[in-house]
Amino acid sequence: MVSTHTLDVPGAHLYYEVRGSGPVLVLTGAPMGATHFAPLADVLADEYTVVTNDPRGISGSTLDDPAQDSTPELRADDIAAILDAIGADSAHVFGSSGGAVTGLALVARHPARVRTLVAHEPPVLALLPDAAEQRAEMDDIVETFHRDGPGPAFARFMAVSGMDTGDDEGAPTPPSEEPSAQDMADAARFLGHELRGTAGYVPDTDALTAAPSRVVIGIGVTSGGLITYRTSTELAARLGVHPAEFPGGHGGFVEAPGEFAETLRKVLAG
Repeated sequence: MVSTHTLDVPGAHLYYEVRGSGPVLVLTGAPMGATHFAPLADVLADEYTVVTNDPRGISGSTLDDPAQDSTPELRADDIAAILDAIGADSAHVFGSSGGAVTGLALVARHPARVRTLVAHEPPVLALLPDAAEQRAEMDDIVETFHRDGPGPAFARFMAVSGMDTGDDEGAPTPPSEEPSAQDMADAARFLGHELRGTAGYVPDTDALTAAPSRVVIGIGVTSGGLITYRTSTELAARLGVHPAEFPGGHGGFVEAPGEFAETLRKVLAG
């Protein structure tokens, strides 16, 4: 059984879902929302109280000011507010892609709220040796969006990230020939107000290593050609940890939720 909720926070109205029972486990993405995590959440609900959410400005989580940019810090505070709403002092957190960056900010800002963070392929481009070049690429994607629209911008995003080979699923989905109004709104939100803040986030490695939270960096076994493989291995090295391998690629939890859930259970068990 899935219960749906809306939580009012400063500047936003957050949509989230709760299913299952047991220790609290948050599954979060950015820009991916609750719908993308539902199959994984269903598998895990026999062991955990699973919380999924739409990030602020995406799908069911609406904003008072549609022009507000989304930052990892804002999204981290949103997760903390959801934990307050369900009466959870702390939780395990699985964050994918931009949601992994949200998780890093959550540990840095609210270290006592996270038991284990599994940050799956966080696109922390600022850590790379060619960070300036990568930042310029992100700027070009955003400029392409404002000039030419979401279709060309997503194509550029997929090429820059290494996801345009057809080998990886579960990445942010470019608009189809007949996208829904919500698809278009979410694409515009990601490209115009979320991409820069997420890709430009600089993890506080001192705070991450000092926090009581256990931090695990996850990488898909087929993600070797992606830029998130580079960012994940770099962050793991800076934290002095070995990356944990997960089934599939960047969106492995979408490709094979059952297999992915088994690996996640093992990682959380430590």
